[in-house]
Amino acid sequence: MPAPLTFARLTQVDPNLITAHMRDPRLAIHMPLMPDSWSDAQTVSFVQSKEACWDRDGLGHWAFLHQDRYVGWGGFQREGEEWDFGLVLCPAHFGLGLPIARKALDFAHADPRIPFVTFLLPPSRQHLGALRRLGAQPLGETDHAGHRFLKFRLDTA
Repeated sequence: MPAPLTFARLTQVDPNLITAHMRDPRLAIHMPLMPDSWSDAQTVSFVQSKEACWDRDGLGHWAFLHQDRYVGWGGFQREGEEWDFGLVLCPAHFGLGLPIARKALDFAHADPRIPFVTFLLPPSRQHLGALRRLGAQPLGETDHAGHRFLKFRLDTA
């Protein structure tokens, strides 16, 4: 029987699944940094950039699997002195966000390199209850790559 929820490297997932996921127009609503269209070449570049984080920092983004099926991607990315956590799920699996975040944050709590985690959310995100349930505290607004985001912090130490 497949495990209910596992994390794998993005290189272990069929790139066509990632491309199809990133082409879903429902994602662009809450991803201001995403280009207007998404190609197979962008998937290759995206996976390479996320793998470079693993090489550089020893940590990065995972593919999230539910019963061995790809349901999205996300994880930790070093931004200066902070570890930012991101989560991008396939719309059919939005309901798995909180369990996936909890599992990833359990990892952060156990990793001495991560005294706290930040979350950047576009202002279009209206439902922030999950962040509150996780214990994240609002820090206000910040600019990232020319876009405004709401910033939250969760202490993990």
